Amino acid sequence: MNNTTYHKAIELLHRVSTPNGFLASAQNTSNYKRVWARDGVICGLAALASDDKELIETFKSTLETLAGNQHKIGTIPSNVLISEGITEVSYGGLAGRVDAVTWFVIGICQYAIYKSDASYVAKYTIEIEKCLDLLDAWEFNNKHLLYVPLSGNWADEYITDGYVLYDQLLRIWALRSYNFFVKSDAIANKIEKINKQLEINFMPSSTGDKYHERAYNEVQFQDYMPCSFSPSGYKTQFDAFANSLVVLLNIGSNEFQNTILNYANALAAETQLGLLPAFWQPIFENDEHWILLRNNCKYEFRNFPYEFHNGGSWPMVNGFFGLALNTKGETNKVESLLAKINAANSIEDFSFYENFNTKTSKPNGVAFCAWSAAATVLLHQSVHTNFKLYT
Repeated sequence: MNNTTYHKAIELLHRVSTPNGFLASAQNTSNYKRVWARDGVICGLAALASDDKELIETFKSTLETLAGNQHKIGTIPSNVLISEGITEVSYGGLAGRVDAVTWFVIGICQYAIYKSDASYVAKYTIEIEKCLDLLDAWEFNNKHLLYVPLSGNWADEYITDGYVLYDQLLRIWALRSYNFFVKSDAIANKIEKINKQLEINFMPSSTGDKYHERAYNEVQFQDYMPCSFSPSGYKTQFDAFANSLVVLLNIGSNEFQNTILNYANALAAETQLGLLPAFWQPIFENDEHWILLRNNCKYEFRNFPYEFHNGGSWPMVNGFFGLALNTKGETNKVESLLAKINAANSIEDFSFYENFNTKTSKPNGVAFCAWSAAATVLLHQSVHTNFKLYT
């Protein structure tokens, strides 16, 4: 068993550790030298998996930084910059980040579950309840699914908007994690209603009143849940992160979950890296949504076909795919995927790149990316120590 990449990943997580929490990257890139909600929590989950006391303390600091800068209406910062006595808080760029709220709740609760410390959740009850109230408000129509703006989550330069699958699943995970402690019938009922709406609106041949009956009837469903829908219709790309969460959270029937995994395994096997693209198929210049994709960037355009969110391959996303495989006892496939994640993370002397061009395997984005390291740690520990997150 070669543990070199695992130890390098642990080293990188230590390098991005600060008294205020995890930074997104050890590279000197200004926007990544911040404590980010989703990046920080994912790194924190890896810290729990590692059982490294210093990294777990950094996770705790990450959560404290996020909680301490929560907006009065409940919004959790997308990121926080703390430098020389100056604090800069961002709740999002072109749009607010819905997933910062859910990742925060998940982080607080997963830390407390790991520590067997219900008092830690109690300490942040006000902050968590504000988050849950805000999520209720973001339904807008009180029909149990969040309405997410374009650019409103980790795929911040992609085309998903409206009822985005990924965000519904994170909300379920957050509610389940919180309800581990509070044992609320109201929360259990809410989880059930969100689950039901996912089955009605995101799965083929489902029964029940659809949000958008005409659009649903026009969709040619594939072997997975589509990435999002809105009043303008469905976007049917395969979202690897979201569909991994479908399996990890045990949403829908075992048969449908296995269909997702079969599709994902076949797709990954077709790529040079052997990794899942974040979204598939790529959007090209002559496609319907190209202009939407092309315009959704604040600075430079990065979503060329096969890169970044537009068909690029992310070690972080593949880490969650591996966790999903592991829930099904697919040990050989998990070990094979871990080897491929490690191979990608070790390119250019363990540069832990953010993502890769799926067609050419060329690295993209920022090097020494913390959540790329987190993917190695989470999956390695799930294989070798049977570490499991509460889902």
